[in-house]
Amino acid sequence: MKMVFISKIKRIALFVLMLSMVSLVVHLSITRLSGAYSMQSTLMPFNGFDFTASIFAPQGDRFVRNMKLWGPVMSLKSLQPYANPRSNYPVPDEGDNVYIYAKLFGGFEKIRSSICDLVTISRLLNATLVIPEIQESLPSKGISYKFKSFSYLFDEDQFIASLSNDVNIVKSLPENLKAARQRNEVRTYKPERSASPNFYVKEILPVLKKSKVIGLVLHDGGCLQSILPPSMSEFQRLRCRVAFHALKFRREIQMVGQLMVQRLRASGQPFLAFHPGLVRNILAYHGCAELFQDVHTELIQYRRAQMIKQGILNGELGVDSHIHRDNGSCPLMPEEVGLLLQAMGYPNRTVIYVAGSETFGGQRVLIPLRAMFSNTVDRTRVCTKQELSDLVGPETPLSLNPFQPPPTKSEEQLKEEWNMAGPRPRPLPPPPDRPIYQHEKEGWYGWITESDTEPDPSPVDLRMQAHRLLWDALDYIVSVEADAFFPGFHNDGSGWPDFSSLVMGQRLYESASSITYRPDRRVLAKLFNITRDNMYYHLNYSWKLSVREHLNKSLSEDGLIRQSLLSKPTTFLSHPLPECSCRIPSAEVPKQVKGNDGRFLYGGEDECPTWMKHSQEDTHFESAVAEDGSNGNNELEYENDGVEQQESDDNAVKSSLTQLPVDQDNEWDPND
Repeated sequence: MKMVFISKIKRIALFVLMLSMVSLVVHLSITRLSGAYSMQSTLMPFNGFDFTASIFAPQGDRFVRNMKLWGPVMSLKSLQPYANPRSNYPVPDEGDNVYIYAKLFGGFEKIRSSICDLVTISRLLNATLVIPEIQESLPSKGISYKFKSFSYLFDEDQFIASLSNDVNIVKSLPENLKAARQRNEVRTYKPERSASPNFYVKEILPVLKKSKVIGLVLHDGGCLQSILPPSMSEFQRLRCRVAFHALKFRREIQMVGQLMVQRLRASGQPFLAFHPGLVRNILAYHGCAELFQDVHTELIQYRRAQMIKQGILNGELGVDSHIHRDNGSCPLMPEEVGLLLQAMGYPNRTVIYVAGSETFGGQRVLIPLRAMFSNTVDRTRVCTKQELSDLVGPETPLSLNPFQPPPTKSEEQLKEEWNMAGPRPRPLPPPPDRPIYQHEKEGWYGWITESDTEPDPSPVDLRMQAHRLLWDALDYIVSVEADAFFPGFHNDGSGWPDFSSLVMGQRLYESASSITYRPDRRVLAKLFNITRDNMYYHLNYSWKLSVREHLNKSLSEDGLIRQSLLSKPTTFLSHPLPECSCRIPSAEVPKQVKGNDGRFLYGGEDECPTWMKHSQEDTHFESAVAEDGSNGNNELEYENDGVEQQESDDNAVKSSLTQLPVDQDNEWDPND
């Protein structure tokens, strides 16, 4: 009996041991699978969203576009880019041999606008233009030795060759004039942002003919008025040729920008670019400090006080930011843009690219937008660190921590100080100061915790400002190429060119029918005030319809007319119509709208030449064939309440920004 009992115990123990072994094998298998998945996720260089979806998805029209969300805007399809000269336009004369050189201050958008004005003025005065000096990317700012000022951002050879029939451009002054400049014998002007052509013809041209060279210093993003008389339409078209054709980024920037666009479209679905426009200078200028909290409010108010002291701003330091927001003077916050896109019907898996090298408030202000749209990414999640580092080039290492501890004293020095300290007994020395830790100095705003005066930019800050030009260039390429674009801030009324307006102008020029929202922030502020208390939970259907009605109008003629009234008087490149476009005749006759000054706000474009009509007909035929071939696909990727589902395979017009030049010259000019 005892043996039987022991036998049963052994069987039970053996059974328990077998169960333990099976459980161990199962757990090891699960751990191995999860570890492999984790390793795969870690090794993926891009973690914003699933870039590899297109690898596993069947090739073809997997994602069906909603025509109301991704376009095209049918009423604008007849508008085509056409900036060629249309009258007697002679080649520039080299007889006078007079030169204009310029120094450009400011960020990306000011640099781009200023260069276009410089070329136009050189044509007006029949002068040779020296490649402008971009002050933010001088070698003294700590950039790579491979680049000079202009070549850090743009392709010099392409710039000179593309404008050979418009303006004579050289890389440096002749030796005799360069020596005169070094002796400060050259007269320098600081023209206003809205200087008239008469100012240059009557005041600058006589001096230029006499001295053979003048200098211009540009701070405000331009030196020529935006709207010119009708007799100077060719000069407006020259501005378009400079901005949209001649001013190409250097080859490395174009390659990385094109690679970013390809990765954003790798899953087969379109993407939307969003520029928040949250820049410290703009927020300070318009008094939007109360939209932020804590240290950010203090930083904005400090910059506003500086602007008032320097005469840039005529206003009070303390203003009600909520009133300014209701007037449309403040940017839309990212969570508000997310609610607008949801109201339009964009699903939460829509790919949203956040552009802009500076987003005041950091990633914290983007958290609500990422919560609404999980596939919200920026350049750091689309590019690897190595790709961005290669774009910058080799640079001299700089100390990242400017707060160095005091040097340690030797034992002999301490003994000497003790002997020289005076009679005893001595009072106890004061306790040592609390050390300043690295985490307390994070970011460029650390100074505000211990000082009332903003310090001068450190070498690291100057280098980062130069890097921002590169990041803005990448974001500009992506924003122009995007299937849809939504600006968080434009038409601000300050007169300075802004990033979003330049993007909207190039999209209007290259592909007018693409989805480019032009919202009226004053109207949107009223809509948000209606439902601000419960806008995160109970957005009713009538509110969504109001949002859709307003944003859909901003896509069409109504949005273009408003853009012409508000944006074009300050920045021509934000609305290059009708001078730089033509219209292909269609069954629908466009309405012509004129302003109080007699200029066309909409509908004054010339008829396109014959060769452009034929090419457009071929494009329409190919699009129709592609659409017929995709009608059998019934899989709808996007479902939106109250929005009709339609299919469209119209591809966005290939931007001139991604057409790579053949040659590149990044060598230093030994004369400078």
